[in-house]
Amino acid sequence: MRTKANPTLSFKVLLLGVFIAFLLLFVLRSSLSLSKQESSSPFSQTNHLPKTLIPKKESSNPENCSPSCSKIPKSLAQALIHYTTSTITPQQTLKEISVTARILEKKSPCNFLVFGLGHDSLMWSSLNYGGRTIFLEEDEAWIEQVRRRFPMLESYHVTYDSKVNQANNLMEVGKGPECTVVSDPKFSMCQLALKGLPAEVYDIKWDLIMVDAPTGYYEEAPGRMTAIYTAGMMARNKEIGETEVFVHDVNRVVEDNFSKEFLCEAYMKKQEGRLRHFTIPSHRDGSQRIFCPE
Repeated sequence: MRTKANPTLSFKVLLLGVFIAFLLLFVLRSSLSLSKQESSSPFSQTNHLPKTLIPKKESSNPENCSPSCSKIPKSLAQALIHYTTSTITPQQTLKEISVTARILEKKSPCNFLVFGLGHDSLMWSSLNYGGRTIFLEEDEAWIEQVRRRFPMLESYHVTYDSKVNQANNLMEVGKGPECTVVSDPKFSMCQLALKGLPAEVYDIKWDLIMVDAPTGYYEEAPGRMTAIYTAGMMARNKEIGETEVFVHDVNRVVEDNFSKEFLCEAYMKKQEGRLRHFTIPSHRDGSQRIFCPE
């Protein structure tokens, strides 16, 4: 989620972006240079060497990753986390980010859906190196601003028709039979289901979903009721496997109540600060699961 920043803060954010861009460019150029050197060197032609003289491939090591590796080197991931959790980024703390980062370290490259486009978005995309990360944002002007600085980020504009002051009514609606039956959110009859998302958001089977938007800190704001419900339904509607769902700002009433109700306390794995982590299994794998286990 985006927050307003003063000019000094914006300048620091810009410096962070430039640093990360140069860091990524350095890693990519180093990998390309190494690849070219190996292909042009006469010592790389091993076809004519006796088998006993052909060097064995080294075992995989995250810190000495070959150019063909699909995961971002651990050292770079740590650097991105360090700088993104400094005072210039107001979204999440280091401990909160580390919860999601540990899951990404195991599952990336994967499909990662993030509700919200913020100063930490480049970090999430980088930590999911080789995977697909999509950001859903309510503010079109902010999307354009971020795209000018980081055109590699995939983001889409989303419109929400809910308001925080409707949360109590939507909570009761969500307990009805049309909302507790597992189905594709795009075709759901539930008022809480988001139906106007880009087609690929419904088609992709998500491994991780982060709910850190839309705005929810005042009564007329759209709130995260529909985002939380839809994230939970996407996870349940997955044909096989589990989905890791994260909700930020659970210190607030809406995020607290809706995450417990629609992501289920029984599925909660961890809470760190204002972040909750849920692991939601498929409800379409023939296991006959109820909406929320006891």
